[in-house]
Amino acid sequence: MIRRSLLLALPALLLAGCGTLTKLSEVGQPPPMTPTANPTTDPAWRPVTMPMPNPQPAPTEPASLWRSGSRAFFADQRAQRVGDILTILVTINDSGTLKDATTASSNGAESMGITNLFGLENAIPTMLSGVNPANLVNTNSTGASGGTGQIQRSEAVTLNLAGVVTQVLPNGNLVVVAHDEVRVNSELMVLTLSGVVRPEDITSENTINDDQIAEERISYGGQGQLTTVQTPRWGQQLLDILLPF
Repeated sequence: MIRRSLLLALPALLLAGCGTLTKLSEVGQPPPMTPTANPTTDPAWRPVTMPMPNPQPAPTEPASLWRSGSRAFFADQRAQRVGDILTILVTINDSGTLKDATTASSNGAESMGITNLFGLENAIPTMLSGVNPANLVNTNSTGASGGTGQIQRSEAVTLNLAGVVTQVLPNGNLVVVAHDEVRVNSELMVLTLSGVVRPEDITSENTINDDQIAEERISYGGQGQLTTVQTPRWGQQLLDILLPF
């Protein structure tokens, strides 16, 4: 049994050792920043598939200066092709309060007796010494429960970051991915964003608000000395999962 426990704990110890060695190699150094890379080479990146209308062929106008599908006579500087860059204006100011209180109580009483049963009630005191047939069973129960809960949260994030178009969907919508890293002293803040935007929502300054992005995914966090101190040790996390009390 002890050998089996050691075998089960060995992978966790090895993983912890790898993380410890990595941290030891970074002593005295700030967190390394991720090198610039193609977002589509990320193992977690997946092309987006959305419901699309049937394609409609554009009519040809040989003698016209206007090209079907164009939004202006002059060149459009807004992002519209894979690899184009646009600025995403992220403004998150969210707060919420949730309060819940519950109170429940119950009372119950049951009694049972036999006064007449074809004369057999007289045999009950003989079978059960000292039992009164008219008062065989008497039960009482009382239950009460109460609970209260409260959640308060407040979030505020305001920043601008540049994203790159990674995919053009058949209906013309653009899939954008943005990745931003800021290192201050020994703390590295990382923000990633992805979603689908309409070309019509992109302004003439080549910007778009984050509330105009469909299927938006925003991740904002960091790593460094402060984050390490605020994160429970892996042993504590393991105990919190396994201990039943």
